[in-house]
Parts: sequence; structure tokens; C-alpha cells
Amino acid sequence: MSKPQALIFDVFGTVVDWRSGVAAEAGRFLAGKGIDLDPFAFADAWRGEYQPTMERVRSGGRGYVALDILHRENLDLVLERFGLSGLFSDEEKAEFNRAWEKLPPWPDSAPGLTRLKQDFLIAPCSNGSLALMARLAKFGSLPWDAILGADIARNYKPQPEVYLASCQALQLAPREVMMVAAHPSDLDAAKACGLQTAFVPRPLEYGSSHGSDTQGEHHVGMNRREEWDAAAGTIEILAEILMT
Repeated sequence: MSKPQALIFDVFGTVVDWRSGVAAEAGRFLAGKGIDLDPFAFADAWRGEYQPTMERVRSGGRGYVALDILHRENLDLVLERFGLSGLFSDEEKAEFNRAWEKLPPWPDSAPGLTRLKQDFLIAPCSNGSLALMARLAKFGSLPWDAILGADIARNYKPQPEVYLASCQALQLAPREVMMVAAHPSDLDAAKACGLQTAFVPRPLEYGSSHGSDTQGEHHVGMNRREEWDAAAGTIEILAEILMT
């Protein structure tokens, strides 16, 4: 493996704990209305609309719109599903939607990124918008050198143009860029575009009691670790591997 010049990162699940962050805000908003509903169930339902709505953009059924808009539309769907759509004003829903800007980083994320930044360009390659990534970085003290991803490509991962546009923005060839993610499908797509790949498992992405989705990805990723250019238990350990 040749040493990359830049590392680009999946964010939701890899760098930040989206589930705990969304549940915290959901709990606050639901409690404020006297609603007795598991905030983690609400967070899971909201996140469950993530891929289907992006797929309509990827498949050409809808033009590109920023993820913030999709999240807001999905919030309406989930509130209606739980019978809560009439309890929140538009202004309250807009503030509720900002839950995605308040996601806590995993404990190793900011320290690991800070160390990697000493030797590499680092940037998110996320489906989140530039505005969302900027606010999330400020909230979590994430020391990015740039913000890349869906907004600059006008499409959503795992479409090839998202990875390639990120490389082009850095004026680097794909082979000079490493994609870091907790999701094997993300790494597969990046690898197909010629990028180097690093797997960082996040077995608690869906919580300690949720056995199917993330445990599946965790085990698939670890079982396939020989296929990636690097695999590390945390971003801090990845920094140790790449900087020695």
C-alpha cells in the first residue's frame, strides 16, 4: 500500500454516533409535548427513511436536493406514522430537523482526526450537505481541512461521482486518496473508483441490543479485512498504522 495523500471519511455512523444524537433531540422534543415514545425508536424510524429517499435521487426519479431537505421530509413521514403530525408547528419541525447537526462524535474520532491531520489532508465524504457537515464539525470539534461529498457531486453515495468529485476537488488521483468507513458497501464503491480503503468498525452504531444491521456490517467488514488497504478498531489506531 502506497501512503495516501488524503483521507476522506464517511460521517454518519463512522465518525459520529447519529443514533444517540438524534434520540437525545427526539427525547427533548417529544417530552416537551408530553409524548411517551421511545426516542431511540423514533431515531431508528427517521434513519430508516434515509436510503429510500436518496435512492429516488440516485435512480433519477428526482433531481438532487440536499440531505437537510430529505431529512425534513422524512420527519413529516415519521411524525405521521406515529400519529404525531399535528402536534408540531412548522417552526418546531425545522428546529427538530436540526437534530442531525448535533450528533456526538465517537470518543476516538476527534483525537484520531487531529492526529491524522498532521500528515494528511482530511475531509468528510458524506451524504450530508456542506452546511450540515460544517455545523456538525463545529458541534463536535471535528478538524476537517475541507468539506466534500454529496453536495459537490450533486448525487449521493455510493454513486461513483461522489468519490471521484471528492478526489478532483483535492486535485488528487483516486489512488492517492483513502476512503475510511464503517460500512463495507461504502468501501466497495470507493474501491471500484480506484481509491484506497480503510475499515473502522462501529458495532454500536445501532445500539448494544440491536443485533441485525450493524452487527452484520461489523462482521462482514472484519471478515473481509484482507480486502481493505487498512483496518483498525478506531480512528486513533488507524492514525497509528498510517503514521508509522
